[in-house]
Amino acid sequence: MQRDRILSALVLSLLTSLLALISCQQETTSEKPPHILFIMVDDLGKEWVSSYGADSISTPHIDALAKSGVRFENVYCMPQCTPTRLTLLTGQYPFRHGWVNHWDVPRWGGGAHFDERQNPSLGLVMQQAGYSTCIAGKWQIDDFRVEPDALQKAGFDQWCMWTGGETGIPESDERYQNPYIYTSEGSKTYPDQFGPDIFRDFILDFIREEKNDKPKFIYYPMVLTHTPFVNTPDEVADDKIGKHKAMVRYTDKITGEIVQGLKDAGIHDETLIIWTTDNGTTGQITGHLNGVAVKGGKAKTMESGICVPFIASWPNRLAAGQASNALIDFTDLLPTFADIAGAALSDEILVGGDRQKLDGFSFAPILRGEKETSQRKWIMSMGGGNYAKLTSDGVENQFMYRDRVLRTERYKLNINAEKKPSKFYDLQNDPAELTNRIDSLNAGEREVFDFLVEAAESFPNRDSDPRYANNPPQPWDVEITAEAEVWKK
Repeated sequence: MQRDRILSALVLSLLTSLLALISCQQETTSEKPPHILFIMVDDLGKEWVSSYGADSISTPHIDALAKSGVRFENVYCMPQCTPTRLTLLTGQYPFRHGWVNHWDVPRWGGGAHFDERQNPSLGLVMQQAGYSTCIAGKWQIDDFRVEPDALQKAGFDQWCMWTGGETGIPESDERYQNPYIYTSEGSKTYPDQFGPDIFRDFILDFIREEKNDKPKFIYYPMVLTHTPFVNTPDEVADDKIGKHKAMVRYTDKITGEIVQGLKDAGIHDETLIIWTTDNGTTGQITGHLNGVAVKGGKAKTMESGICVPFIASWPNRLAAGQASNALIDFTDLLPTFADIAGAALSDEILVGGDRQKLDGFSFAPILRGEKETSQRKWIMSMGGGNYAKLTSDGVENQFMYRDRVLRTERYKLNINAEKKPSKFYDLQNDPAELTNRIDSLNAGEREVFDFLVEAAESFPNRDSDPRYANNPPQPWDVEITAEAEVWKK
């Protein structure tokens, strides 16, 4: 009898434990995906973020984000606006999506645009994963006069955008004072207002919305801190360095206000926040990083132009106060956000009935606190300097094969436009890239050199041109002539 009671109690205990385990697993697998806020500042390097060691500025709100999560050290974007934006939208390198150089669609036209029928789109991926999507700030890869539904087609439910400088509409150049902004109601000037305030308020309104129980995906490509240098509502300065510092401080202030908006709405603890920039600072500005002067590296494939600040904060999921050397580049953003959303992608994505290659890898395991390193052995950037050009075939790249750089945590390889290795740097001992070691490699360096050369040889022999079906001709399109090389303008 005693034995039967003991056996029954043991069976009951095992059943209880099993049911608890099943319940726990169900709770884990049914966990709601987080809200996602992706902030991308325009033209700002590490030398202007104090949590990275900037000596010329204080950025307390951005620093607070870093303290609450992870400050990444080795994250590559592209060195120019257009290549970076298309890379994060598509999860593909510029040699694949074709926007290797900068092309300012509203200003130069030429039938060019972001064609969601031929390219992956982060917005559509997040919509299909069940997210309510919002974008505010700078797009510049569609002309809203030609495609008023461009953002809707790209996967965004709500938008509030600076139009970009539209040829023939001088007021459209304004993104700061008296900004010219496009919403679902059309484009107009907002007299006596400061553009960054309008974008901030739009995002705060979206955060406060309770129209449905969908998770929110917010893409916030700031117009700050891109030139022109301007005064902010908080500060007035007489010179460009003073105005630049004021713009950085205003960027920091807005960052704090958005984070506070998440807290006020009661969703901060369920929100993954990533704060980064699209490339380095304009070359007109020099900052100081850990006591060393750093000239802005925008449009260059030096580390100051492409290795950008990148901070992730996810309360209750990601341990605070971390610094990471994990290798990440902007092709990784689309697969990572899809993974976080519960819609993990393979190395391909379906676009318009065709399967396209994705170059990125999800680093969601790092954000979940499951791993410390990414899936990558190297990261890559390309497209420094110059613009694309317009020919009878549309927007084309300046070179058949653009120069590019690949790096591991320690070493960096430059490949020139002739597809030849041209420089090799030891970034641990030479962070300013002053000593080219390509002709004096030791055995260990030779092994890394050969590894990176082999990786570069896996790329296509010719860079793609942008993929799009031409929009109708417009009066402001760049004229196609022998001198229609827009980079000369």
